Amino acid sequence: MSDRSYEVDFGAEEPTGAELERLTRAGAGEVERAAEAALRPKGLGDFIGQPQVREQLSLVLDAAAARGKAPDHVLLSGPPGLGKTTLAMIIAHEMRSQIRITSGPAVQHAGDLAAILSSLEEGEVLFIDEIHRMARAAEEMLYVAMEDFRVDVIVGKGPGATAIPLELPAFTLVGATTRSGLLPAPLRDRFGFTGHLDFYTVADLQTVLVRSARMLGMEASETGLQEIASRSRGTPRIANRLLRRVRDWAQVRGTGVVDLPAARSALEVYEVDERGLDRLDRAVLSTLCTRFAGGPVGLSTLAVSVAEEPETVEEVAEPFLVREGLISRTPRGRVATADGWAHLGLTPPDGTLGF
Repeated sequence: MSDRSYEVDFGAEEPTGAELERLTRAGAGEVERAAEAALRPKGLGDFIGQPQVREQLSLVLDAAAARGKAPDHVLLSGPPGLGKTTLAMIIAHEMRSQIRITSGPAVQHAGDLAAILSSLEEGEVLFIDEIHRMARAAEEMLYVAMEDFRVDVIVGKGPGATAIPLELPAFTLVGATTRSGLLPAPLRDRFGFTGHLDFYTVADLQTVLVRSARMLGMEASETGLQEIASRSRGTPRIANRLLRRVRDWAQVRGTGVVDLPAARSALEVYEVDERGLDRLDRAVLSTLCTRFAGGPVGLSTLAVSVAEEPETVEEVAEPFLVREGLISRTPRGRVATADGWAHLGLTPPDGTLGF
């Protein structure tokens, strides 16, 4: 199972500026990994945004610590990039325990899950990302493991098969999902705490970027970071990625400072417009308006027109475009809104906005 799960040690310190310089000399790949690790907050007090989830989770962890027991199982839901994995690591850090990390697609057999569960230690955290994609057989085994801290190992086949119960140490399961509606009710109900992560405000993202710029040792202006935050689609992961790309532009073509001119110029190079739309977003919106007169048009037809898979358009581009009010889903297909036409600087034909 070493290729499907791994442990994280929280004993390591965050790399200092001098350490990052040493890593830079050692290799770009190593410094990028160190930078990524440094940007993750280690404690709840350092986690920015999601105040309601932080407060609720703090109560769960503090109460469990006072009782001297492992916290209830935790389910974290929400769009990608909002901090579900980071919160799982924070839970382990606050519990002073190790974390075992795997993903739903990697657990395709009950034996896979049994191997992971049987190797857990007392108080350890098991984090399963995209938990809704687990195989059904493994999922049913997880029910008993979560409730009774045991698994039944089947020995033999057919009428002579025997179930041998294997006791497990008390552990905390942290599940993460981007599609909570796909979780079966029996699994969802076994979590003692459920937290939903929402998109970040520009102000919270700017706070995230201030911390990230400090951790990466880069010089940045308030207006530059605000510009990056406003184009980050409410997602810290995107904000940190854009920050590193703006830093690259500033070092190669600018003054070395992440300021407003550098942010605007770099994001133009990387095709991220003032509302955060990237190449795929604009391709979908532009095709919908210019080739299909604003719609309605079916998902498959729209995907073929932009040379992408329907799943990519539906799961990557559409959620943001719908949230921004640039397109709308109707029973007859996708349609462009008045705001979508205006964003492209186009005038909709008469009668196309009557949906």
